[in-house]
Amino acid sequence: MAKKRTSRTQKTVSKRILALSLIILGLFTVLLARLIWLQVFSYREYTEKKDDYTSVRQYNSPPRGQIYDCNGKVLAKTVVSHNFVYTSPQGMTYEEYEFYADRIVNVFDIDPDAFSYRDKQEAYLTWTGWLDPEDSRYQARHLLSDAQKEALASGEMTETERYAALMKKIGDEQIKEMSQEDLSRAVVYQRMTSNISAGQESVILEDVSDDDAAYLVEHKTEFPGFDVDFGGWKREYPYGETLLDVIGTVSSSTEGLPAENLEYYTARGYQLNAPVGKSGLELQYNDLLAGREEISLVTYNSNGLAQTEVIQQAQTGYDIVISIDIDLQQTMDDVVKTTLQSNGGTRRRENFSSLFMCMMNPANGNVLALSGYQMDLETRKMTYFASGNYTSLVNPGSSIKGATVFMGLSEGVVQPGELILDEVMNIGGEEFGSFNNYGMVDARRALSVSSNVYMFNIAIRLAGGSYVKGQPLSLPNDQETFVKMRQYYSMFGLGNPTGLDIPGEVSSYLGAGTNPGLLLNFAIGQFDMYSPVQLLQYISVIAEDGRMYEPHFFRYAQEVNSEEVVDLKTATLKNAVPEGTEENVKVVQEGMRACVTDGNCGDKLKGMEQAMAAKTGTAEVGDWTTANLVGYGPVDDPQVAFACSAPLSSVNSKDVAPNICSNEVVPPVLEKYFQLYPVK
Repeated sequence: MAKKRTSRTQKTVSKRILALSLIILGLFTVLLARLIWLQVFSYREYTEKKDDYTSVRQYNSPPRGQIYDCNGKVLAKTVVSHNFVYTSPQGMTYEEYEFYADRIVNVFDIDPDAFSYRDKQEAYLTWTGWLDPEDSRYQARHLLSDAQKEALASGEMTETERYAALMKKIGDEQIKEMSQEDLSRAVVYQRMTSNISAGQESVILEDVSDDDAAYLVEHKTEFPGFDVDFGGWKREYPYGETLLDVIGTVSSSTEGLPAENLEYYTARGYQLNAPVGKSGLELQYNDLLAGREEISLVTYNSNGLAQTEVIQQAQTGYDIVISIDIDLQQTMDDVVKTTLQSNGGTRRRENFSSLFMCMMNPANGNVLALSGYQMDLETRKMTYFASGNYTSLVNPGSSIKGATVFMGLSEGVVQPGELILDEVMNIGGEEFGSFNNYGMVDARRALSVSSNVYMFNIAIRLAGGSYVKGQPLSLPNDQETFVKMRQYYSMFGLGNPTGLDIPGEVSSYLGAGTNPGLLLNFAIGQFDMYSPVQLLQYISVIAEDGRMYEPHFFRYAQEVNSEEVVDLKTATLKNAVPEGTEENVKVVQEGMRACVTDGNCGDKLKGMEQAMAAKTGTAEVGDWTTANLVGYGPVDDPQVAFACSAPLSSVNSKDVAPNICSNEVVPPVLEKYFQLYPVK
C-alpha cells in the first residue's frame, strides 16, 4: 500500500517537474526569440533610438547654386569662405564661454563693421548683462518704463516681451556705449551660446583669413569646441548694384533664417541656422539653389569634446539660368541713370525723381532687362530701383488707349473707318479735349495723334449716353461701364498681377468714384494706376495679335558642372482676347505703327532702321505730368516689347517738357538690343 502511494507521488512530482521544465523551456524560447528579434530584425531601429538619445543631429548647408544670365554670365556667384565654427563641449560654464569669447577677440582680427545692426543690438543686451547689478544699465533695465519694470517684476511681462521691448529702444546711442572690443566680445559670446540647448554647431566668424584659419588649426587645444569649416561659402554679385534688388540677397551663416520669412522656411523643413534667400530671385528659387544639407551625428568623447559622423552627404544646389541679358541690362542701367541725373530737378522737370524701363520677348514672356532709379532731389543721391518696375505703380495716361480702342471696336460702339470730330467738347459748361484739335479722326489716326475726344466718345457710347454740346452728360449705364472697362483692360494684363516669378509684385490702384467725368478720365488712362511691368504685358499682348504670355525670369535649372536640365520653363499662354476680335487688335497695331511713322512717338523711333510700333502716354497728376512710352518691334515679327515710365517728369501745362522716354531713354536701349540681336 505504501509502495503504491510512493509510486503515485513520484508520478505527480515527475509531471510537475516536466511541466516546470516545459514552462522554463518556453520562457527561454521566448527570450531567445526576443533576443533574435532585437539583434537581427530590430537592430537598426534600436540603434537609431540609441543615437537619438546619446547624440545630436547637426545640419550644414552645402554650397549654393549660382545664377546665370541667358548667355552664361554669372550674376550671383558662390565662392569659398573659411569660417570659424563652434560646438559647445559638455559642462561649459558661462564664465568659460565669456573667457573663450575674450580669447577669440584678442587673438584674431575681427571687424565690428561686419556685424549686422541686429547683432549690435543684441550685443548691447549681452554687454549690459555683464555689468555690476548695481549699475542702472544692468540688463538694459534703464530703457524700460516704470510700468514695464513693474510688469516684469510681477511676472506679467514675459522675457520674450521684455526682449521685444528692449530691441525697439536700443539704437545708435546705446551701441556707442560699448567699445569695439566689448562689442566684438559680446557678439562672439552670443554666437557661442546660441545653440547650447540644441547642441548644434554655430558659425562664429565668417570669411576669416588664411592666416587666422591656419593659426586656429595649429592651436585647437587652446580653443576647445572651435574648428575651421573649410567648406564654407559666401555669395558674391559680380555686377555690383546692377539688378541686385531683383536678384535679391542671401542670409549669412550667422544670420540663419530671416525673421520676416521664418514661418515660410520652417514650414519647408529648413533649420534655424540655414543661410537662405532673403529677397528677389534668391528667395523665389531658394529650394533649387539651396541644395540638400549635410546631416551629421554629434557625440561627445570622454573629454566632453564633440565628434561628428556624417550620415547624409550634402548635395550642392542647382544652378539656375534666367532670361536677363546682362549686356543689355547694363546699357539700360546706364541710360536710365544718366537720363535721370541729367534731367531730374531741372527747369520744367522740377519734380522728376524716378525713372523706369523694362523689356521682354512678347512671344514667350522672357524678361530681357529692367531698370529703375530714384533720385533725392535735395542731395541728388541716386538709388537703384529696378524692382520698382513690379513693386510700384504709375499713371499710364494715353499709353493704354490701344485697349480703349479695342474695347470700342469689340463692343461695336465705333467702327474701324468711322470718323469722329476731334474738337473741344463742352459738357455742362466744362471743356474736355485733346492736346490739339485734330479734326476728323478714325481709330487708327486717333491712336497716332492720341485723340482724347475719340476715347471720350467710346466711353459715352458704352455707357448708353450721347454728347450734346453744352449739356451735362446723361449716362444710363455708367456703373456697368466702369466694370466693363476694367474687364477689357484686364484682358491685356492691366490691373492684375502679371504672375512674374518674383516676390512682391503689386496689383494696381483702382480709382475711386463713378461720376461721368471720371469715366472719361478712365478711357484715357487717368483713373487706375498700373505697374510698368503691367504696361509691358499690355503692349506684348498687342504685339502678339491678342495672345498673352506670362512674363518670367526663370528659364531652367541644371546640376553644377553639368548641362543636364532638371527644370525647364516653357512659354505659358496665359490669356487671349475673345475669339473673333483679332481683327480689332490689328487695327490697334496699325494705329501704333502710325504713331511712329507720323512722328508722334518721337523722331528717334521714327528714324530707326527696324520698323517699330509704339504709343506715348502723358498723365496729368496735379501740377505735374507723368510720361510713358510702350511699343514693340519689328512690326512684321515682334521680338522685343518695351515699357518706359517717367513719373512726374514734366510740368502740367502747354509748356510741357518733351516725353523723356521717347526722346532719351528708349531709342539708345533699342539700338543696343538690335546690336545684340540683329534682325535677319
